[in-house]
Amino acid sequence: MSRPRSVFVTVAIGYFVWTLGFRIWESAFNNFAVEEIGVRAAQIGLVHAIREIPGLLGFLGGILALVLTEVRLANLSLALMGIGILATAWVGQFPSLVGAALLMSTGFHFFMPANSAYVLLSVGPQEAPRMLGKLGSLGAAASVLGTLIIFATLERWGYRSLFWAAGLGVLLVGLALLALGRQPARPARERRRTSLRRRYWLYYTLNVLFGSRRHIFTTFAVYLLVREYGVTAQTLTLLYLLNSLMGTYLNQTFGKIVARFGERSVLTFNFALLALIFLGYVVVPQAQGLSEPTFHIPALTIGDWVFFPAMDASPALLILLGLFIADNVLFGLSFALECYFQKIALSPAEITPNVAMGQTFNHVAAVIIPVVGGILWETVGFQATFLAGIGIALLCLGLTQWMRVPGPAACPIAVPGK
Repeated sequence: MSRPRSVFVTVAIGYFVWTLGFRIWESAFNNFAVEEIGVRAAQIGLVHAIREIPGLLGFLGGILALVLTEVRLANLSLALMGIGILATAWVGQFPSLVGAALLMSTGFHFFMPANSAYVLLSVGPQEAPRMLGKLGSLGAAASVLGTLIIFATLERWGYRSLFWAAGLGVLLVGLALLALGRQPARPARERRRTSLRRRYWLYYTLNVLFGSRRHIFTTFAVYLLVREYGVTAQTLTLLYLLNSLMGTYLNQTFGKIVARFGERSVLTFNFALLALIFLGYVVVPQAQGLSEPTFHIPALTIGDWVFFPAMDASPALLILLGLFIADNVLFGLSFALECYFQKIALSPAEITPNVAMGQTFNHVAAVIIPVVGGILWETVGFQATFLAGIGIALLCLGLTQWMRVPGPAACPIAVPGK
């Protein structure tokens, strides 16, 4: 088996199970916390704030890489994530709920940079976008499967049995990959702090802005649909399912597009569209001509299962739902930033610590944006929040033009054995 194929098989199994486990946990956790533990609104906010702490500590992945290979670190993280999901099944009070969520989140957040670094270290710059695109498609398929599992088993099994089965499955796969996974080669590590370099300033900055853009979408675009248009949880679940189905094809295609046209061109297109999407969130809800007429959309049911409740939708809501899907699809291009870093890294030894540091910068936004965006929404209006999103998209668009990568002959990363 060739190296790219063997690397992909190892990474694909872990990535699929990582995405599947998180989708199941994410879909059931909030309802479980409220219905079985009885947490209040302030407490659920505190849980999710604490859950983001491992993301801010992503730079520790670079330190752990001094003693562990990337593939071993990824699989240990996957096993830890499984333990966190499994522990949720035995939660009885709020403190243990926080502890289980923190365990799950630590494994979740440490897996991704280690997994990405393993890919970037194992394949060349031309192959990396295609492989990361395939992984994106595989993750989308895992999200589809996770959603279907929730629909099929939650009512019969209950929350605790679902967490028990999902956690045990993730843990066993992590342990199996830990025993079987091998890294063809690892760069020499220097025992010192993470190599923060001025050369990488654009990568760090775009990571912060990527995180800002992500939280405006996940927090406030969803909130707009729910608060102003009464979109139900079932409708949102089906939208995410549709996004995942589209991603199974589009993410793989995105990998080929990035490999052909380059990171700068693709991200330029991405941020230009993103600015238009945020503009739509500003303009469409205020357009009087789009509030009428309303269309009655019938329910979609199979037996006793209600997959889509009946709803009345205005042209404005239909447009916003389309923008929601387009916004989510554009997330599939985020791996282009990692491909860019692979090409500018001075040595293989700097990939893992800086990819981990990029995650830390990305999660800075997880702490700031929900708070600042919420204040803007309450004091100025929802338009201000999405106008800020336009500003972020335009800033990203301008910064992307600074992207410069060396030609193949001057590329500083040489994959061992190539």
